[in-house]
Formats: sequence, structure tokens, C-alpha cells
Amino acid sequence: MRSIFLPKSLPAAALVVVLAGVGAQNATADQISTASVAVASDDGAELRFLELADLISQSCAPDVSSGTDDVASASTADTTAAEPTPDSTMPVLVDEVPLTAEEECAAERHAWRLSRAFSGTDTATYEEMQKKLTSLNYPAARIYRMPDFSGEPVARLDLRVGADHLALEATGTHLGVMVRAFGAPEGVSVTEVTLEPQLDAPTS
Repeated sequence: MRSIFLPKSLPAAALVVVLAGVGAQNATADQISTASVAVASDDGAELRFLELADLISQSCAPDVSSGTDDVASASTADTTAAEPTPDSTMPVLVDEVPLTAEEECAAERHAWRLSRAFSGTDTATYEEMQKKLTSLNYPAARIYRMPDFSGEPVARLDLRVGADHLALEATGTHLGVMVRAFGAPEGVSVTEVTLEPQLDAPTS
């Protein structure tokens, strides 16, 4: 270890300052290291999700001969979505947009994964739901808590990649989850999209 020599005339106060500076540098290095680990963890979760989304997208890729009407309709719907008012601090609710055939296919595959993972479990809290969703490679940054529905936890997943619109809403039940897909306009949080009420699916 290299020794640090200080002049004999160096005041004690200066020595304290030097040592304090060394301590501050070590503390800063520790903080940077901790922050780097957190960022790397988030990046890893996002990377795993993107790999999952890419696999699902490839399995749902349309035939070369298919048309582009679905894409055009979704893009047109984006331009008619309500824009937030600059002077308002309240969230502006917007209507959902149509999903393309490819997005609907991807929605079915994501919904199947969720239904299978939650099957037979009583998801009583949002925290339990979020933990399960993150274990399925959905990053915490893409999971949003929504108001409970009849006492059951509700979460929305932002599955948009690039110019896609796909999002899911998962509602906990005593036997698993109910999953609903919807289209979120570009530049709008999935929490600000209003969905039409749906009747519960028949149980028999």
C-alpha cells in the first residue's frame, strides 16, 4: 500500500479536511455503485420483457399478403385522441384505440400466460399481483396500480413497444385473474385510458 506523506507544518485541521475528502470520495463511489446496480437491474428486467415481446410478435407476424387496414385505423385513432390541457394538473382521460390483428394475437398470448400463472390462486392484494407479474418478466416500471374493483386488486400493463398500442388490464379473483386487452394511444399513460364496462363472463 502506498504511503501518504504530509509536511510537518501541515495543520491538524488540514489533515482532517484531507481525510474527510477521502471519506467523501469513498461514500460517493458507494452511492454510484448502488445506483448502477439499480439501473442495471431495471435494464435487465426491460431486456427480458423485450425478448418476450419479440418472441410473441414473431409468432403473431402477419402474412406478407395481408393488408394494412388495421394499422391505418389504429394510427388514425391516435390522431383523434384527446390531448392533455397544458394548464390542467388533472389527468385527461382518453378513449382506447383499436388493436391491429397482430396486436390482438399478441394480447391473446399475454392473456394466456397470465391466466395460466394465476390459475387457482386467490390474489387478494395488488402487491401479490405485482410480485407475480414481475416474476413473469413484466418489469415493475410497466405495471400500474388501478382502483380496486369490488374489493379485488386491479393492475394495468403497458406492453407497448415502438409504435404499438397493446396494454392489458388484470383484475384479481378468488380463482385467478380476469384479463382484458385494450389499445393505448401513443404518448398517453395506460392509466388514463377509459374502458367500456363489460359484463362478467358466464360461469356456467
